[in-house]
Amino acid sequence: MPDHSCSEGNAVPASRSSEADWRARWLAIVDKLSVHSSGDDVRALLARAKATEKPLTIAFVNAHAMNLVVDSPAFYQSLMSADVLLRDGVGLALLMRALGREPGLNMNGTDLIPRLLQQYTDANVALFGTVQEALDDANQVLHAKGHLCPVVTLDGFQPSHAYVMLAEQLQPALIVLGMGMPKQEAVSALLRKAQIGPCTVVCGGAIIDFISGKVSRAPVLVRKAGFEWLYRLCLEPKRLFQRYVVGNPLFITRVAKLLLANRQASAR
Repeated sequence: MPDHSCSEGNAVPASRSSEADWRARWLAIVDKLSVHSSGDDVRALLARAKATEKPLTIAFVNAHAMNLVVDSPAFYQSLMSADVLLRDGVGLALLMRALGREPGLNMNGTDLIPRLLQQYTDANVALFGTVQEALDDANQVLHAKGHLCPVVTLDGFQPSHAYVMLAEQLQPALIVLGMGMPKQEAVSALLRKAQIGPCTVVCGGAIIDFISGKVSRAPVLVRKAGFEWLYRLCLEPKRLFQRYVVGNPLFITRVAKLLLANRQASAR
């Protein structure tokens, strides 16, 4: 959904126009989310990825992503260009239920991407993101788990066109992007338009660090309770303070603003 700036004769204040813009972007994202309600739905998604005949891009939306969307129309466009957009985390479940939507299963990349990787043990895979040490460790882990083909790696600090050039040159069947938001979504949008043939491109955040063992996952009970974000905050408080301690209350405030605006619009 494009942004609409106020014309000179429009009496609506710029701040109100900005509020309306991000609310419209949020609703468009919720509309685009692909809801998966069962294990069969997830298996169908994995099969679709494996059988794709053109670049297929998969991205995840969490509370942090929604906060970024408020101030970045470019990031919003990158998300909306994805072929499959998945709900990640309790924040988005709260938002969807508040809007009368069924949130379905929590489709976080940390669980889904390892299942994707299992489908490509006999195909070329690319890991783009994080630091080279973690990439090397992840490469070893994947080969230890049965990956027979070379795993292409490139750290997450290169210009976007470098990933496109390498992908076009090597034609991997699966590309995992682990450079964080919003860069990985922008790179994913570029790869979708590139000459890379049948390929699944998935935005993975910290997934390469998890695979490598650089970052540990929360215990299963903590994950099931929806508090993996708190576990990660305890591990990396300085890096994740803004995202969680500041970002989560901000997200809840914005959910309330969205609901209030919707009620006011319905009352008119």
